[in-house]
Amino acid sequence: MSKTRYPALGLVLGFLGILAAPGLLQTVTELSRRECPQALDLFRQVPTAKKLRSFERELEEASIVARQVRPGVQSARFQLLGDAGEKAVVGLDGWLFYKPGFRYLTERPPAQSPPDQARAAITDFRDQLARRGIRLMVMPVPNKESIYPEQVTRRAAAGEILIAPQTRALMADLRQAGVEVVDLFEAYRTAKQGQGGSSSPALYLKQDSHWSPAGVELAARTVAQRILASGRISPGPVAYETRTVPVARQGDIIRMLQAPGIEESIAPEKIDCRQVLHPATGQPYQDDAKAEILVLGDSFLRIYAQDEPTGAGFLAQLARELGQPLTSVVNDGGASTLVRQELHRKAALLRNKRLVIWEFVERDIRFGLEGWQKVALPPEKPEQPTAS
Repeated sequence: MSKTRYPALGLVLGFLGILAAPGLLQTVTELSRRECPQALDLFRQVPTAKKLRSFERELEEASIVARQVRPGVQSARFQLLGDAGEKAVVGLDGWLFYKPGFRYLTERPPAQSPPDQARAAITDFRDQLARRGIRLMVMPVPNKESIYPEQVTRRAAAGEILIAPQTRALMADLRQAGVEVVDLFEAYRTAKQGQGGSSSPALYLKQDSHWSPAGVELAARTVAQRILASGRISPGPVAYETRTVPVARQGDIIRMLQAPGIEESIAPEKIDCRQVLHPATGQPYQDDAKAEILVLGDSFLRIYAQDEPTGAGFLAQLARELGQPLTSVVNDGGASTLVRQELHRKAALLRNKRLVIWEFVERDIRFGLEGWQKVALPPEKPEQPTAS
């Protein structure tokens, strides 16, 4: 009996030691740094379900053992199992997808319909602009998963695109309410069908959640044709020049994984960007606060503009198509509400504007930061008389 009891007891003690070791190591390290052990934070607040979950996340993020072990485990899961963790979905042929966009397309929306909140905020903003004599144009940018479902699963046919029910509902409701909507889904569908279902040139980057240079240029061309066809804004006098700039880009989805082993195993994606140059200076495109068009949006406006190579993003391409500069307010991830709150603080940018283009990525209909709040613009200040 003793021969079986002691080995079993040793296994139990060894197992308990493994469980206790990370916590003891963390406590000893914190004490050696003259820090109060983080575990004691649990006793400094009333325990609730929300606080306990937050405490658990903070412990995990601060854990020395987790920081040392996690990168290796993440790399092994990615290489062996095709599992990219909480923020990404591994597709086919080296494609990666941002998991919130994947969830938006595949999950059933909650009972309280997000499109209703988005429609109310958009129509309210449209009405505020109309009182200033400014027209609103809304441009939902498709999720990457919506345009390339065949790179997520082999069940999707090449050349097919998918439109989530909540996106379709919002676009239909906005049109019914008299809001002008740019349909990039149809523009991208036509482009894919014209390529015979092939993905070259792809409209989105393989390792990134954003559109490719080809996708940017097609979106800018679609919007410009819509603006000029209305006759409300005439082509400008600036004949912008262009040059091709090669860029090796590490996708944002890879950076989100925060796993050096994975980053090192995937080569940056090589792309050619069309940089827009001012004909008089030869410098990359720059906004003009006095322009008659204001563009609001998120990181889909920032890519290729504020990062490499600069002067090659949507704003630059649209300015080139229209022959005139634009004004912009850009907030990464905040196109649903935060960008309008920023415009509230910079309301002077609305002076002399005739058109506002509001860009937001499709998944923000449901997952936008701060939801879809109504944001009141400040009262319009009267023009100051010019001194004689």
